[in-house]
Amino acid sequence: MNNEPTKILFVCSRNRRRSLTAERVFAGDPRWRVRSAGTEEGARIKVTAGHLGWADVMVAMEKRHQERLRQKYPAAMADKPCVCLFIPDDYEYMAADLIELLREKMRELFPEE
Repeated sequence: MNNEPTKILFVCSRNRRRSLTAERVFAGDPRWRVRSAGTEEGARIKVTAGHLGWADVMVAMEKRHQERLRQKYPAAMADKPCVCLFIPDDYEYMAADLIELLREKMRELFPEE
């Protein structure tokens, strides 16, 4: 079995609140290597094919982020899992309620063994 950490790319629109918060919150988790990016022009870090190539799993905040990744990068997304957390853009960067929601959703997706 591979003991390497899973590489997770968190994706939201502008990479300023949700995905950036997720990257910061989960950066210390030994199970994962994490990065974040945004799908929109003007994103703090705009997602590229290189990000998708690096990641084992994409974690989108909204369904539209999944759709944009699949539309813009069909080849890079062909064999990659992309899950959606269904977290709307209603939170500020590092907001306590956002952090708790991210932790809860990630526990559901990736239960600790």
